[in-house]
Formats: sequence, structure tokens, C-alpha cells
Amino acid sequence: MSVFQFPVRVYIEDTDAGGIVYYVNYLKFIERARTECFRALGFDKAAIFDDALMFVVSGMTVKYLHAAKLDDELVVTATVTTVARVRLEFEQDIYRDGTKLFTAKVQVACVDRVSHKPKRIPETLLTALAESSEKGS
Repeated sequence: MSVFQFPVRVYIEDTDAGGIVYYVNYLKFIERARTECFRALGFDKAAIFDDALMFVVSGMTVKYLHAAKLDDELVVTATVTTVARVRLEFEQDIYRDGTKLFTAKVQVACVDRVSHKPKRIPETLLTALAESSEKGS
């Protein structure tokens, strides 16, 4: 898949008392980017829920490289690096003016919304991911 980019502005609510982005908010930023990435492919969360599916984070590795600050304009990226029957892996980064501030590898599993058991990723989403990858190559 090509690299999806999502702009984020840092607001006071995102920072600690020193004006630095509070560590957990980086996770919120990358969650928003993944959500918007799906939306750009034609899959909003409401539609996925209607199909009795949901994607849950099953694993994550993060590295904080530099601090983001109040009023920074950030770019959050999301790239699908692995596609399997019931899971996707994303590589996600956060940049300010071309400098990487944060990086993460995020594994998400597709599960049944009621039973929470693994469920195959819909073919329509797999096709959209493949087409996006072809366009980005």
C-alpha cells in the first residue's frame, strides 16, 4: 500500500503542563491515521461494524524519538506492510517538518464484533489494499 498521510495540529489538550505532547496522545494520533486510511479506501468504521467486524490492536512496538510541542503541525503516516487472513500490520510514523518524532509497528486483528473471535478480513478490503499498493508502486 502506498503511504497514507494524515495532518494533525497539536492543541493544548494534547500536551502536558510543559507544552510537550503527552506520550499516550501519539497513540491517539496514529489511531486516527489508521481510521482515515481505511476511510480513504472506502471503509469507514460504521460500515465495518455493520458487517459485524471490528479491528482490534493485538500488538504494538513504539519508539519515541523527539518531542512534539504545542501548536506543531504534524504529519502522521500509515502504511500497511503485512496482510494476512485475519490481521494487518501497519508501519506508522509521525513527522514534524520532515523530522521523524515517533515510529510504531502496529498489528491489528479482524474479529467478530460479538464473539471477539478472529474473522477473515473481507475480500473487498483486501482488494482495496491491493489496488492501493499497485497505485503507490
